[in-house]
Amino acid sequence: MAEITPQTEAEEITQPPVGPKTALVTIIGRPSAGKSTFLNTASGEEISIVSSYPQTTRNAIKGIVNTSLGQLVFVDTPGYHDSEKKMNLRMRSIVTDQLENADCILYVIDSTRPCGEEEASITTLLKNHTQKLVVAINKIDDSHAKPTQAQAFVQTELPDLDAKKILQTSAKDDTGINEVLRALYDLAPVAPHLYSEEFYTDQEVDFRIAEVIREQAMNRLSQEIPHAIYVQIADMEMKKQNEMWVRAFLCVERESQKGIVIGKGATLIKTIRVESIKKLRKIFPYRIDLDLQVKVDKNWRQKDSRLDKLIK
Repeated sequence: MAEITPQTEAEEITQPPVGPKTALVTIIGRPSAGKSTFLNTASGEEISIVSSYPQTTRNAIKGIVNTSLGQLVFVDTPGYHDSEKKMNLRMRSIVTDQLENADCILYVIDSTRPCGEEEASITTLLKNHTQKLVVAINKIDDSHAKPTQAQAFVQTELPDLDAKKILQTSAKDDTGINEVLRALYDLAPVAPHLYSEEFYTDQEVDFRIAEVIREQAMNRLSQEIPHAIYVQIADMEMKKQNEMWVRAFLCVERESQKGIVIGKGATLIKTIRVESIKKLRKIFPYRIDLDLQVKVDKNWRQKDSRLDKLIK
């Protein structure tokens, strides 16, 4: 991402100095709108895992963007959609809670899909927040994109929103990202930074490891299984100054799913382990050795105690 310059040299002379700008920015959108890709592109780091499957993000994940204009602390939320399943209701509550706490809101729309009832349910949530809202009409690089229709939908649903706050982006291609950041900085209050500038996320080590493993598993599984897995970090230990040993379990809901995740001759679980290690060694400044196994946690998506631990 290119460096954003706050003002010209002439402006620096005529304008009085101001303190640093800082904002907590909640990202909202339907599943697979590109929220996580936007966060990763804007920060220049792989903060939120990305998959072709809807609702990959299950938690409110923070990514921190520092530029010459200030600090934006993004909160990537689960995809918002209509479903009465227990797990989805938990994730929807995360979204609504984060809206209330936000200094700014970034609404990401997938311009390749029609704006129907689910999109309207999001704009209903946002009607009272237009003063702190920026809209990113995303995926304009796609041949199926219809950004003009998406813009018309937003202007109809949110007539109080300044048209300058509706921007077109391709998070995948890093198109329009700086313009969105500038719009958010315009809304950001003058306030002390929440994090030191060397931070780009506040995720704990065990959470980041679990998310990388889940990403590698999801991208190699199909049908319902990607949604039926979670990762449990059972143990972590620094063996040497630059080497961490981790024992983790890929947990599934049914015994029949266990064999699928392991794969014939244990080939799939080995691939997930090896690819997870490769990615983790790029993230952390020390080596990660991973002991990865599969176990069954029967019907875990229906257990309140399990959801309490996994969805926060």
